Amino acid sequence: MIEQLRGRLILIETETITVDVQGVGYLIYCGNPYRFQEWMDEEITVYTCQHVREDAIRLYGFRYREERRLFEKMLQVSGIGPKGALAIATSEQPGNIVEAIESENEKFLVKFPGVGKKTARQMILDLQGKLGDLLPGLQDHPKTRSDAEPMPVDRSTSAHPELDEAMEALKALGYVERELNRVKPILKQEDLSTDAYIRRALQELLKL
Repeated sequence: MIEQLRGRLILIETETITVDVQGVGYLIYCGNPYRFQEWMDEEITVYTCQHVREDAIRLYGFRYREERRLFEKMLQVSGIGPKGALAIATSEQPGNIVEAIESENEKFLVKFPGVGKKTARQMILDLQGKLGDLLPGLQDHPKTRSDAEPMPVDRSTSAHPELDEAMEALKALGYVERELNRVKPILKQEDLSTDAYIRRALQELLKL
């Protein structure tokens, strides 16, 4: 297993970064590749997890070891695959995720892409009491929020409920209001599903 890679960041795309390690470019899947943008063309360390399926072998990358460990724990939950585990582990509030599992706060957990009430309950059943050793490191994460309760989306009055859901999912991936407010007017002109809005937003964010 590749524990970490240290090299020059040479490319950022909507789902991946490429790190040049002594002339070899490693394609690494990240929850929010743009969080690495300030290190473009500089040497960085990325902590990695190699995930093998029948049809693919992928490297997933993290800024912190604790994020990687949380990712590995999430993969143990029935109903959560690498994509969902990545979004959760690299969110703005990884420490709050542990607290939500311990306090059985399903309302907080279902804000993440692909996590419904059934999966949130499974996360609690499978992981409650097993993540305590991760909490100190995750709480030191520079993007951890002090408030674990998400702002509710009023789907009864919103003209774009799918867009609102996409915005919440992007916030969970680490994007901030300032970035999202720049692309939201563009997205409002289209009528898409939540997943399609997310993909479209990522395309526009890459242009920024």
